Amino acid sequence: MKDKQAQAATGEAPVRNTRNTGPGRLLIAVYGVFAISATARAGYQILTKFSEAPLAYLLSAFAALVYVVATVSLAKAGSTWFKVSVAAVLVELLGVLVVGTLSILDSVQFPHETVWSLFGRGYGFIPLLLPILGLVWLYRRRPSAAGPRVQASR
Repeated sequence: MKDKQAQAATGEAPVRNTRNTGPGRLLIAVYGVFAISATARAGYQILTKFSEAPLAYLLSAFAALVYVVATVSLAKAGSTWFKVSVAAVLVELLGVLVVGTLSILDSVQFPHETVWSLFGRGYGFIPLLLPILGLVWLYRRRPSAAGPRVQASR
């Protein structure tokens, strides 16, 4: 709502959100599935066996939060939500790379798998592929790619 008010106040033409159309809907749906599954998994792990692998389970909860933020921000219109999407997907990619690497190099800290362990092997490596596809999609749908904003004549 604030973006629309700001556009009206400055005389800018509204920019249509194209991130949640076409293949973007599929991307949002996959992020939504990961948000739900990672949240459920982390919740179960933390409630039932937290003492067995606290680092791994806290990272699972963090991954769930990242997936929730990415899902919501990809679905919302506006430049602020676009920036939130980019940040969330970059954090996800960094998380997958760091946790994936650490789970190989320091397996003692990761006795149980997380969503991002071994680069998402337990999920068919989708956690590694998803942020790459997300960043490509966001790059192709960035606000500046929609063309210059037109000032309304006064």
